[in-house]
Formats: sequence, C-alpha cells, structure tokens
Amino acid sequence: MGRSKEFNKEHVIHKAMLVFWEKGYEATSIPDLLKAMELSRSSLYETFVDKETLYVEAVQHYKKISQKKRNLLVSASSAKVGIRQYFDQHITSAFDEDLPKGCLITNATLGLDSPDEQLRKLIRDSFEELEQAFDELLSKGQQTGEIDSKKDSKALSHLLLNLNHSINVVSKVKTDKKIIYDMMNTVIEML
Repeated sequence: MGRSKEFNKEHVIHKAMLVFWEKGYEATSIPDLLKAMELSRSSLYETFVDKETLYVEAVQHYKKISQKKRNLLVSASSAKVGIRQYFDQHITSAFDEDLPKGCLITNATLGLDSPDEQLRKLIRDSFEELEQAFDELLSKGQQTGEIDSKKDSKALSHLLLNLNHSINVVSKVKTDKKIIYDMMNTVIEML
C-alpha cells in the first residue's frame, strides 16, 4: 500500500513558483523543482503530471497572490491615488531582495515559446485583466474630472500596462529605484 501525500499543495506550488520565477521555465529542471519543493519525483508527477502543468499552476498561483495589488485599483478613492498606490506596491515588490527580480508573468511572456495554449491564455488574460482594471479606474477619474475626459482612457490604460511590465524588466538590471519612481511620477502627471 502506497503512502498518502503528506504535503500542502499550495505551499509546494509556491516554492515551485519561486524557482520558475527566478530561473524561467526552460532553465528550471525537475531536480531544481524536487529540491525546492522537497518532494519525491513520484509525488511531483502524481500530483502535477509534468513540468508544464506545474508551471501553469505556478502562474495561476502567482496571479492569485498578485490580486491584492490589483485590488488597490478597484478600491481606490481616486484614480491617481489608486494608480500611485498600485505602482508603489509594484515597485516595492519588483525590488524586494527576498523575491526573484521582476515578475513571473512578465518573465513568462518574455520566454513565451511554450506551445501550451492554456499558458498562453493565462498570460493574455493577465495582461487584459490588468489593462481593464486601469481603464475602469481611469474612466472613473474622467467621470469625477480628475482625469481629462478628452484623453483616450484605452490608450492611457495601455500605457500603464506597459509601465507595469517595463518596471519588471528594468528592475532586473537597474538597482536605482529613484529612476523607476521618476518614471512613474512622470506618467501619472501625464494623466
């Protein structure tokens, strides 16, 4: 009779997420995952089937824990305050020494050579959801007069989405947060 699984699935997915985030999908090996997750090979395959399935679950987990940051946009008292709070938290996370540099979604996008349509959809959805959250907040700001109603909220939300992902990339090579904050402040002033 086999032993029952004795691990917290969400906890081991979190550990796998950190490995994928740091190394990327292609550079992450099964031995890397086994070591980080503290699982046997059989437990990994019985629970997650294969590396690609585990990667998809790790990206889903990342999206779930990143939702708190996105909620800042939804619950914001004003458009500019919400956008500033979002980016303050985003910059803090991007430069957090306890986390891999950048963002798992951005990294996954840069290395998006996977034929897995589920993963491609997950990444596309993540981009669209964030852009939609920016657009909804900007539209509210236009209704209250905080944001110029003549400005195209779709174009501005796309600009903010690009700012989000550029911060993730730049944080991997530049260590001066002031540059990033200056960029964020310039974009918010443009609104």
